[in-house]
Amino acid sequence: MIDRTCYPPARLVWTIWGLGAALFLIGFYHRVAPAVITGPLMQEFGLSAAALGNLSAFYFYSYVAMQIPTGVMADLWGPRRLLTIGALTTGLGTLLFGLAPSIVWANLGRLLIGGAVAVAFVCNLKLAAHWLAPRQFALASGLTLLVGISGAVFAGVPLQLFISAYGWRPVMLVSAAPAFMLALAIWLIVRNDPKDKGYVSYAYRAEPSGEARSSSGRASILASIFSLFRYRNSWLLSLIPAGIVGCVLTFSGLWGVPFLTTHYGLPATQAAAATSTLLVAWAMGGPIFGALSDRIGRRKPLFILGCGLVALSWGLLVFIPNLPLPLLIGLLFETGFASGCMVISYVFIKESLPPHLAGTGAGLCNMGVMLGPLFLQPAVGWVLDQNWQGQTLNGVRIYSQAAYQAGFSLMIGWAVVAFILVLFTRETYCRQTS
Repeated sequence: MIDRTCYPPARLVWTIWGLGAALFLIGFYHRVAPAVITGPLMQEFGLSAAALGNLSAFYFYSYVAMQIPTGVMADLWGPRRLLTIGALTTGLGTLLFGLAPSIVWANLGRLLIGGAVAVAFVCNLKLAAHWLAPRQFALASGLTLLVGISGAVFAGVPLQLFISAYGWRPVMLVSAAPAFMLALAIWLIVRNDPKDKGYVSYAYRAEPSGEARSSSGRASILASIFSLFRYRNSWLLSLIPAGIVGCVLTFSGLWGVPFLTTHYGLPATQAAAATSTLLVAWAMGGPIFGALSDRIGRRKPLFILGCGLVALSWGLLVFIPNLPLPLLIGLLFETGFASGCMVISYVFIKESLPPHLAGTGAGLCNMGVMLGPLFLQPAVGWVLDQNWQGQTLNGVRIYSQAAYQAGFSLMIGWAVVAFILVLFTRETYCRQTS
């Protein structure tokens, strides 16, 4: 029998949180999957580096476009329906990508996937705000990143092995099944708020229960968006993580594997493992930065430290050639771990805004996060093409060390900008804006 005066039990709380996080995991898998399919995609569709970067970035075009609408809808209508529709559409987009007869259809598949999984992180933060105690919010943000990056790790060596054995199309088609199964599980189990199951909610304010919201709520969509203009941190905390995440996903999600195979002589599987090291460290760094920030009662100092290390580390990785393999792996791990500081931005922006703007603010922040890879992946590809010297191998373009340094300089530049911007953020001292 449910005790309606108690908070929900931990097993139920973490099950609901885990189902929301699972869609984020699937989204991360698709986010970095092109890194190990660069050769087959360039061969089959006859792509240049710029075109390949654009194909990968189609995921981010729709992802970014969906962020603020997702935040507003999560605030007004709740995450359950958004997560269910997102999982279903992810499965459909994956099928389309796997069956694509031309680059146009492949782009459309990536576009559907990106827009669908765009709801995952914001909705999961919304669920965390209702189902978890406030003191656990930063930890939950870091754990969500950890779960998501585990999907990216599976898109490294394991995906490379499966594609080598079965080809990229069959593997992509099979990848649609988990999304369809997840949609069913979310609809059956997830609820927007503990009170929908008869428990006490952790939410800061009462919100309409169930799936419906009043029509008058729609009028507040534009008001919610424009309200964000009043808060300086909302913009800074969208641009800062863009520089951090843009570097990580441009390298690990697309150009890192061909760079390491060409200039360090690593087999594709080992190169995928090296880029996975970056992602694993990123996953580890997120919860640790979040927990340490909670412990010291401040957001800004650790954010400054992390951003500074990120900019320095990428500079070393790009401009010091032929690093010994152990040092290369160690530097990739350190870079990824420092990049985990970006998880602070989610709780930082949440505390910088009134509670009723939490979902919209999270959407703006996540939109900013994805602007990094959206611009950097095709931009790095364009610079690579501008510096291409005509070399090919099995129909795939080969780029020089100087070409990669020129392309990756764009990443370093944005990381430096992120470090400068974090200096101008306003500390919240881990307290919610009233």
